[in-house]
Amino acid sequence: MAHMPNWTISAEPVTGDGVDEVMRQYVEEMGRRVLGRPVSEAEVRAVLARDPHADLAPPAGEFLVARGEARDFRGCVGVRLLAGAHATAELKRMYVHPAGRGAGLGRGLLFAVEDAARRLGATTMVCETNTQLVEARTLYLRNGYVETAPYVGHGRADHWFAKALR
Repeated sequence: MAHMPNWTISAEPVTGDGVDEVMRQYVEEMGRRVLGRPVSEAEVRAVLARDPHADLAPPAGEFLVARGEARDFRGCVGVRLLAGAHATAELKRMYVHPAGRGAGLGRGLLFAVEDAARRLGATTMVCETNTQLVEARTLYLRNGYVETAPYVGHGRADHWFAKALR
């Protein structure tokens, strides 16, 4: 018998309860992993100001949340159409909470956000990540993404990926 995931993924408002706290957790973890040290409150605020997440909402974006059986947060991912880039969507804020790791949730979020991008009319998905985020780079490469030239992003990325959405 196949193991069924103990989570569901659905669109939720990016302005919903708890989203700002989840974004803080995401930025704090990325800071620890990329910078190799805890990030300060000022650094968290600066990242969120430089790359806000409010546009991960209709009509040009979507925010997906994975929740466990008790409706507890397990992960999230967002997508937004890039201005000036015909039919190109950007994957943003993919985060799998430690409670959701090891069960294929990253892959589930990736497939769900690709479907959301297609519904928005995108034919290409792009994303950026850092060298230290080995799991993210492996996930993208295993699922049809290819490393590409940098595009206008918002962070301190080391790697850029693209995938044609069919």
